[in-house]
Amino acid sequence: MEQIKLEAQLRNEKGKGYLKSLRRDNLIPAVVYRKGEKTLSIKFDKKVFYKAIHTQAGENVIINLTFDKGSKIKNKTAIIKEIQYNPITDEIVHADFNQISLTEKIVVNVPIISKGESIGSKDGGVLAHVLRELQIECLPTNIPQSIEADITSLNIGDLLHVKDLLVPSGIKVITDPDSVVFSVEPPMVEKVEVAVPTEEAEEPEVIKQKKEMPEEEEEEKEKAKEAKKEKE
Repeated sequence: MEQIKLEAQLRNEKGKGYLKSLRRDNLIPAVVYRKGEKTLSIKFDKKVFYKAIHTQAGENVIINLTFDKGSKIKNKTAIIKEIQYNPITDEIVHADFNQISLTEKIVVNVPIISKGESIGSKDGGVLAHVLRELQIECLPTNIPQSIEADITSLNIGDLLHVKDLLVPSGIKVITDPDSVVFSVEPPMVEKVEVAVPTEEAEEPEVIKQKKEMPEEEEEEKEKAKEAKKEKE
C-alpha cells in the first residue's frame, strides 16, 4: 500500500468560528484517534492533502504525519477513517484518522471494481453492481487500492459472489462470502398497453313511475270525500 508524508500542525483552539477561519486559510482541521490515548487535534494544508488522495494514492493510503510538539518533531502513522465534504462545493471540510502500527493487522473497506465485459451485457442484459466495498483484515502494508472482479463469464441470470473473488494472499475477507457482488439482469421489456375499443353504452330508458301515495295520506283523502258527501 502506498505511503505519503503529510506535514501537520497541532491545534488547541475549538469552535465553529475558528474552524471556518482555518478553511478560509486553505487549512483542513482533523483529528487522530488511537485506542487508549487522547485524541489529537491537528491541521494541515488542503491542497497537499487533496492532491495526495485524489490524484496520487487514493483514500486507502498510509499517511505518515509529522508535526512539531514543543521542541521535538513527532511522527505518527495513520490511515484515513473518514473524510467530510461540503455537500454544495464538494470541498473537504474535515478529516478523521486512525493511528496504526505497521506490524498490527487492521480492518478496512476496499472498493470492488469490475474487470472486462460480461457475456450477458453483450446479449442485452443489464449488469448490476450490488456490493461496492469489501471488508478485509490485513497488515496496513498489504491493503490493496481495490479488489478486481472478473465479470467476463457472467451470462444473463448469473451471479458473482464474494467467495468468487480472487483476493491477494495475506488478506482475510470478513464480508459474508455468499453476498452478491455483481448480477446480470434480463433486458427490460417495455409493456405496451393496447387500447380495446368499447361499444358506446346506450343510455337506459327512464321510466317515470307514479309516486305511490303514503297510506295515511290516502285515508285522510277518503275521509274528506265521505264528509263532503254527508254535507250534500
